[in-house]
Amino acid sequence: MEVQKEKSPRLKRIQVVALSFLMLAGIVNYLDRSTLSIANHSVSQELNLSASQMGLLLSAFSLAYAFSQLPIGAMLDKFGARVMLGAGMFIWSVAQLAGGFVNNLQQFLVARVFLGLGEAPQFPAGAKVVSEWFAMRERGGPTGIFVASSTIGPALAPPILTILMLSFGWRMMFVIMGVLGIAVSVGWYLFYRNRNEVQLTPSEVLYLADDHDNDPNANAKLSWSEWKSLFTYRTTWGMLFGFMGVIYMVWLYLTWLPAYLEHERHLSIARTGWVVVIPYIFGTLGMLSSGYIADGLMKRGMPAIRSRKWPICAGLIGAGAFTIPAAYTPSTTMAIVYISLAMAFVNMASGGAWALVSVAIPRRLVASLGSMQNFGGYLGGSLAPVITGVVVDQTHSFVNALLISAAVAFAAALVYMFVVDKPIESHA
Repeated sequence: MEVQKEKSPRLKRIQVVALSFLMLAGIVNYLDRSTLSIANHSVSQELNLSASQMGLLLSAFSLAYAFSQLPIGAMLDKFGARVMLGAGMFIWSVAQLAGGFVNNLQQFLVARVFLGLGEAPQFPAGAKVVSEWFAMRERGGPTGIFVASSTIGPALAPPILTILMLSFGWRMMFVIMGVLGIAVSVGWYLFYRNRNEVQLTPSEVLYLADDHDNDPNANAKLSWSEWKSLFTYRTTWGMLFGFMGVIYMVWLYLTWLPAYLEHERHLSIARTGWVVVIPYIFGTLGMLSSGYIADGLMKRGMPAIRSRKWPICAGLIGAGAFTIPAAYTPSTTMAIVYISLAMAFVNMASGGAWALVSVAIPRRLVASLGSMQNFGGYLGGSLAPVITGVVVDQTHSFVNALLISAAVAFAAALVYMFVVDKPIESHA
């Protein structure tokens, strides 16, 4: 007879605290990422920057973020999310604050690089926290919740940041956000605990148990050779290249959507601040649905990898399919409708990708695999602002930039479909 697994009140509290802080940190994370796109026009005018230079500035963050992913994942698996996310949050918030005092492109580039370095632990840390404090059968939902901060943040960013910018100027907007992030980093360190810092009862261990808990290497320390061996798996490369297509489109909309609405659709800065909220509301719905769809498919008997993979593929195909008419429609209203639907689908793919991480590998290696996926994603994502800036400079239109992102999304769907197939086993 199977033992009934029940969640203790303490475990529920730990989960609530962990998810609440991950959500709050993620929202602040994306508010900080959004400051430059919201202030795009004001910054470019004051510092006399072209669209190509703004693209470079927008990409400085994502390149630093991408290349710091690989060591960050290994450090997370070694030192835990409490220290690594707390330190990262503090660093990115100081960098954000410093952005309010820059006087030229070079200084701004340095601030954006440190913003990228500091923000690097956020989502691999979230995947690790979920894998530590949630059973495999229920990880999709909480993953969708904490990753939804990546759409809730940008949804809140336009009205909040636009009000701050119009009230205090773009420089003070950067300073205020930096101070807020420092406060959240201190709260995270004070209230969150890693799983190995908590003495669990036998019933709590039983509740959290998954297939990987029978792994003889479950408590082994991460070694350099084991970390390197993750690159020998087909699934690792499929997730790395596939996520490039997800983040390319996510980052294009995050960095250029306000400028697109102002220049291509001729909306005022104030009106743009509110209209941009609409696509991100749809993006949040897509993100939240991804985890519950994946958990539902798994409960119906679909293998863990496949239950995550198919929502990702459907999301990428839908995102590309709706981006194409958005590029061509003469109607601003219809453009917002198409972009909103594209955002819902691409964020369903993004949430599915993070849900995939938590079931594709043993718990102690989740952050390493998640950071490898994120490295690929933001390597691709860093190209989006630059390519878009160059295309806009050359053509004075966003049409070709949107079509490129649709093509990249379709290619990524094929990668997930045919390359990602089996879970990765631990070989310490």
